[in-house]
Amino acid sequence: MESAIDKHLMCPRLRARRIDDDYTPPFPAWVGRADPAITHYVMAYFGVQGKGQHQLGAVCSGLRRICGMLALDGGPRHHDLAHYVDAEGYDNMVAIAYWDSPEAFLRWQSSEQVNAWWDSDTLGDDGLGYFREVLTPPVERFETLYAMPEGMEGVGVVMGTRSDEIQEHGYWGSMRDRIPLSQTDAMQPEGELKATRTPRRIRVSGHDNLVVIRSGQDWTQTQGQERELYLGQMEPVLRAGMDFLRDDGRQVGCYSNRYMQHLDARGQREEKSFSVSHWRSLSHLERWSESHPTHIEIFGTFMRMVQSLQGELKWKGYHEVSVLRAEDQQFEYINCHPGTGLLSGA
Repeated sequence: MESAIDKHLMCPRLRARRIDDDYTPPFPAWVGRADPAITHYVMAYFGVQGKGQHQLGAVCSGLRRICGMLALDGGPRHHDLAHYVDAEGYDNMVAIAYWDSPEAFLRWQSSEQVNAWWDSDTLGDDGLGYFREVLTPPVERFETLYAMPEGMEGVGVVMGTRSDEIQEHGYWGSMRDRIPLSQTDAMQPEGELKATRTPRRIRVSGHDNLVVIRSGQDWTQTQGQERELYLGQMEPVLRAGMDFLRDDGRQVGCYSNRYMQHLDARGQREEKSFSVSHWRSLSHLERWSESHPTHIEIFGTFMRMVQSLQGELKWKGYHEVSVLRAEDQQFEYINCHPGTGLLSGA
């Protein structure tokens, strides 16, 4: 068993972990590992938004256009496609793209074809909304967790390798303990969200130590009792918690939450879903996780499922968490409704 924090990111601790050195977690888990030469990752969300069946075809076309640009020279090393319907009833098609070099991302973003699309004065004239949310966390400011013996999702695909079984999981506070910066920094939020409006766009400036978490589940390989437990008990409880964060999250420090379903390259739904939520701080996310009834019910239902199946799961779960400096965030919205992403928080 090893530490979730890679050796080259370890330093003398000024802040204690929540566990003793002899702690043994209740089940195995792993984290992504990256080449020590990599200092930052880019996690970019490109979205298209429309309402009603009459706009759905155009929304899908918008996503295909984004996919075409992701396939250009310098595009991401990995991307996912997803769909969700937001609280206002809008369909949102999203491509989530990952680079392991900010310089490579900027070269792609500034290429003639990408730049002409995003900076066009006519983008949004089709009645659709468009958004771009770009996160560039340094490696000491994010963590991953995989509750599955093989395979990875999201940024882990780009990281390329994974750890042996890790110690820092299976207890409240383990998320913080896996972030390298937590060794020396409390990562408290500073500042507020700020919106800047131009005639066609709204840009939102994030504040220091804003948190973004992507947390997912894959039930593709489940069968029999496990599939019945997940779809009949676990997923409804999970959806209720995600709806709470979407509709009432501001009261617990959550700016935005999207509960999304994976799409394959043909636009068909896969048996994989994930949420992406933006939080005022890691402390706010921790408090909701540890004490709010919606998450206590999620956690309790999951543990009952694990116990019923005696730990033999085909279900897969993961997450990635970034604690971001203000300068590592870009949020831009074109013709989107006011509840989109960080617009409502700003």
